[in-house]
Amino acid sequence: MGKRSGKKPIASLLRKLRPSKRSDSSPLQTSGRPSPINSSTEATTAAVLGAGAKNIKKKTGPRLWMRFDRTGQSEILECDKSVIIRRAGIPARDLRILGPVFSQSSNILAREKAIVVNLEHIRAIVTAEEILILDPLCQEVLPFIDQLRQHVPLKTTTRADDGENQETEVPSQAERELPFEFQVLEVTLEVVCSSLGSSVTDLEREAYPVLDELARNVSTKNLERVRSLKSILTRLFARIQKVRDEIEHLLDDNEDMSDLYLTRKQIQNQQLDALMAGGTSNGIVPAGANMGRLNSNRYQRSISIATSMYSDNDVEDLEMLLEAYFMQLDGIRNRILSVREYIDDTEDYVNIQLDNQRNELIQLQLILTMASCAIALSMLICGAFSMNIQSSLYNTTNVFGPFIGGTLSGCFVIFLIMLAYARWNKLLDP
Repeated sequence: MGKRSGKKPIASLLRKLRPSKRSDSSPLQTSGRPSPINSSTEATTAAVLGAGAKNIKKKTGPRLWMRFDRTGQSEILECDKSVIIRRAGIPARDLRILGPVFSQSSNILAREKAIVVNLEHIRAIVTAEEILILDPLCQEVLPFIDQLRQHVPLKTTTRADDGENQETEVPSQAERELPFEFQVLEVTLEVVCSSLGSSVTDLEREAYPVLDELARNVSTKNLERVRSLKSILTRLFARIQKVRDEIEHLLDDNEDMSDLYLTRKQIQNQQLDALMAGGTSNGIVPAGANMGRLNSNRYQRSISIATSMYSDNDVEDLEMLLEAYFMQLDGIRNRILSVREYIDDTEDYVNIQLDNQRNELIQLQLILTMASCAIALSMLICGAFSMNIQSSLYNTTNVFGPFIGGTLSGCFVIFLIMLAYARWNKLLDP
């Protein structure tokens, strides 16, 4: 009770002081003309609020994500960028790679605690414990989620009767071969390769009949269909080449492949924490600079030994995984190159046909020119005799028929001579 009664005078004193402050500042606020300080403050506040409203409009809202952990548990989340950045431990610029601007690019980026995957329609962030999938309700992403559900969980729990009825966790064969992030990467590459392979199969199924039809009948409709097929082929080839180049880039750099091993980094961090905790719990304090150097050298030696135990085999496993899908993508690329070669061969065949037709038209034009030349000679003779020229043939009866027949026969002989000359010079086909 004494403490409560001691606070009352202080509270009453504060109440007395507050009105006095308001009364002191009231003349400044109740003046007839607004103060310039207040007007400038209001303008600044309005400008700040307007800029804030513009920034709020520019900011994108939360996006839909699916979380898949290594035990097979999944849930759909609606998270903002800041939540994903804190959860996955990646910089903000990596989320731009997963945005719509870079949706056509192919990237597999290794970070300290996560792998940023942007391959075709699959955009995800993989950690050592879970995977965050962007836009999981898209039709193109659903096969990837189904494949994950078939491969996850990677751990199976069995009960061992060792006298204490304890539940022990026994790793399956898949986990002994590859860690979680590599399993997810394998599923991603498998889905991407399957999608690209099915696209190439559809292109082959559509392209070969169209090209055969074009070879039989060169028409505007068939040419338009082949043109659309070539545009589809060009886009599909670019998609395949992007994924292939990204895998080839990883295969060329062992350091990048080593950075993809998130499980090893997690184990090393756990070993580091255990060493630090063990050193502090044992109460070992280095007495002097030489002792500190000895302990630091021993620590660095232990970390290097632990790293060497993991790095070689893990890089080899990842290299074998990437090489398998690189060869698969190389086969898909060869298939689409064969379709392109078939298109080029068909275009060459069509061009040969068109050149042949053009040559036939030139020959026909040459024949018609020679015939018109022979007819022009007969017209010249007829025109000459149709003039008012005195001739004894006008007084001769039954001369019209033989005269016209002889003139036409002479023109026909001239035409045959010109035709023989053209064939002799190989201007016309025999």
